[in-house]
Amino acid sequence: MRISFTKMHGAGNDFVVIDSTNEKFALSKDQIKRLADRHLGVGADQILVVERPQGRGMDFRYRIFNADGGEVEQCGNGARCFVKFVHQKGLTTKREIRVETLGGPIVPRLEADGEVSVEMGPPALKEALVERLSVGGTSVEAAIVSMGNPHAVQIVADIESAPVTTQGPLLEHHPRFPGRVNAGYLQVLDRHRIALRVWERGAGETLSCGTGACAAVVSGILRGLLDSPVRVATRGAALTISWAGGDNAVWMKGPAQTVFEGTIEV
Repeated sequence: MRISFTKMHGAGNDFVVIDSTNEKFALSKDQIKRLADRHLGVGADQILVVERPQGRGMDFRYRIFNADGGEVEQCGNGARCFVKFVHQKGLTTKREIRVETLGGPIVPRLEADGEVSVEMGPPALKEALVERLSVGGTSVEAAIVSMGNPHAVQIVADIESAPVTTQGPLLEHHPRFPGRVNAGYLQVLDRHRIALRVWERGAGETLSCGTGACAAVVSGILRGLLDSPVRVATRGAALTISWAGGDNAVWMKGPAQTVFEGTIEV
């Protein structure tokens, strides 16, 4: 099968974006894995698929597949790329669109400064924000937050020495999370700035994770450590996260860029 694609990235979190508004998306799990492979394919953290909406009042349907071929509910950095893609392809002239995802509706908006803002919806929280988990024989405290997809966020003293690549995979597959989880490591710099690394389920450590940034800021605000808005330094670029608390939506603002376009046989 020969497909056309656009390679994009949001703060270093990179994607292969496919327009399926005129034909059904039919790639198998193995084909998705091959497409995402950095040696044998295009290379990407996630594959993003643009489809026609199924619900009323929606402009598009947004589907996300991790590099391991599994479909997931949400991807914030991808949402910013999504709205730029549909504009570049002439699929819409709206600067703000309503998009349905498995994790619920989101509202990405093109800003005058070239960046993209996304209304990510309100966070979903358990009664007990922080849980103690046994991970690899070590007891850790993690804030459990869902931004349409699950996150377990830990506070660390130094982001560079955080056990992202060793403990992250263990947390991802922890029995507490039957659908797996994204493991975030948060360093507070001041009340409006944090540094963040995230081990993403099905993709490993990425240069940036949009929903991870949202979850980290929400957890920090609820723990009394942060005040909105918060600038989130990731290894790819900086994101700005705003949240007024309660049932209010979380807003994310950051860059989205096209890298190249092409076709590939999978």
